[in-house]
Amino acid sequence: MASALDVKLPGLDCGLCGYRTCDEFQGQLPANPDLLRRCVHLSKENASPVAASEAVPSLPIAATQAVCGGCSGAPAGARRRVRQEQAPWHDSLGREFDFYLEHFPEEPGPREIIIPHNPMITREMEIRKGDILIGRPLGMSCGCPITHCGVVMEVEARTGVIVWCVTGPLGPRQNGYKDLGYYIAEGYEGLVHEARCELKFGMRYYFQPKMCMLQWRHSGLINYLNRNQGHYQIRVEGLWIG
Repeated sequence: MASALDVKLPGLDCGLCGYRTCDEFQGQLPANPDLLRRCVHLSKENASPVAASEAVPSLPIAATQAVCGGCSGAPAGARRRVRQEQAPWHDSLGREFDFYLEHFPEEPGPREIIIPHNPMITREMEIRKGDILIGRPLGMSCGCPITHCGVVMEVEARTGVIVWCVTGPLGPRQNGYKDLGYYIAEGYEGLVHEARCELKFGMRYYFQPKMCMLQWRHSGLINYLNRNQGHYQIRVEGLWIG
């Protein structure tokens, strides 16, 4: 059995281990090698470096990606870069998308606007700013198979609408949580540093949330767009996956 320090993690940043990234998880292994059992992508024998890389084939590596013609009007500081571990502008299933959506740097994760399937739950559960929640977006709102975890940022008790920042499962495991059950994902807010085309208000685009555990493309209509130095701030609504 290979030492935990020698094992190569798959680099999927899926979050199932309770940490946001494989690099963050790897940093915990010297002090606590038993954590390696949390990685569901490695073999039961904790895998050798070779076995781990074979278990999760890597996607083609792209060194650079030229800025598309539509993006050339953006400020010079807004040049787009491409993730090294993934083919340019394709999700983990090989589907094309138009931009990466990133979270605000001062917040713990992507900002999502949601409403429980029963909006009364927001009042009945006394949801407050700072609460840790779990729930799953169901049906036409996305149909994501992953249970989401997050920290409440804003609450509208009258309508039941909640704005939270989606995080990994470590917070709920360590600090407890309130379970929303199923909810509807109404929209995302965040920043765009990487895009392959010009973004326009009122247009629907395919995009990939930068911290999506499945690395799947989403679709949404941009109904707020503000170009700042080096990035766009946007809100997308009318969400679905695929």
